Amino acid sequence: MAAFLVADGGSGAGGPRPLTTDEASRLAITRFRNYQAHGRAVTITVPGTAGGLTVTGAVDYRRKVGYGVVHGTGRDKSSDGLIQWTPTSVQVRPMTAAPAHAPASPPRAGWYGRPLLSSGSALDTSLSIALGLGGDRPDNAELLPQNGAAWRGRDQVDGHRVDVMTGPSSPDRSGTAGNVRYWVGSDGTMYRVRAGVGSQPEPVVIDFDTHEYVPVKPVPGTTPTR
Repeated sequence: MAAFLVADGGSGAGGPRPLTTDEASRLAITRFRNYQAHGRAVTITVPGTAGGLTVTGAVDYRRKVGYGVVHGTGRDKSSDGLIQWTPTSVQVRPMTAAPAHAPASPPRAGWYGRPLLSSGSALDTSLSIALGLGGDRPDNAELLPQNGAAWRGRDQVDGHRVDVMTGPSSPDRSGTAGNVRYWVGSDGTMYRVRAGVGSQPEPVVIDFDTHEYVPVKPVPGTTPTR
């Protein structure tokens, strides 16, 4: 079974109580739904003590690559620009006047590459979490309740009625059940995820379908992993 993410989460109304069979089935397929869709439009709200960042773009869950535009919120514009990332690398293109949405075809020049950091960066952790929300097979619905996954309440996201559920404990970290929250529709579609990022006081929030999905094209000169 592909492991669910483990991080501190936000709050949902109601609950907690054990998942019903139907709820466990929907939670088990929610990451697979993203993979089946090939890609999803996302807005990633990254927390920060000196001001946050917002990444508006898309994630291709088949090729494990994301692409979008970064805007600072409550901070200077030094981090603004285009960004493309994979599980191991980040490409950034600084822009003094970043557009609301990234161009469908990444510009040919002006990119700078670096490794994706596994710790110490709220942005990189948030990007990694976003990539991890797709899987090429469903999770084991029977194991989710056994490992602590729970129902927290009901909510609405952009007009969609959803159940708020928390994920199970990590296979290698007991006692971590409930640290990630998923907003899941009646067919298993994922509409929102909240998860903590290191020592940040607020969680990262990943919202789906906030704008039209545009297929991700690689930065010229790079070859995203498959």
